[in-house]
Amino acid sequence: MDYFIPETVQDTMELGRQPVSPEVVAAAIAGVIQMTRRQGRSLDDLLSEVLEEDQFLNTEQRHWLSGIVRQAWEAF
Repeated sequence: MDYFIPETVQDTMELGRQPVSPEVVAAAIAGVIQMTRRQGRSLDDLLSEVLEEDQFLNTEQRHWLSGIVRQAWEAF
């Protein structure tokens, strides 16, 4: 099955209005990876952002997410 992968920040924001599901999360991660690559940025750049402290995820969750992002980056 084909899923919409966001190509812009606006697309990503629109995706965020959908109910959370594994497909929506995977599409968001794929979109962020594609946008990061188009900007000429590296996996390390993206992982640095994922690992920054924020109000949404704790340290353990950020490390878990960074592993998922790394796997997705390598799969593309």
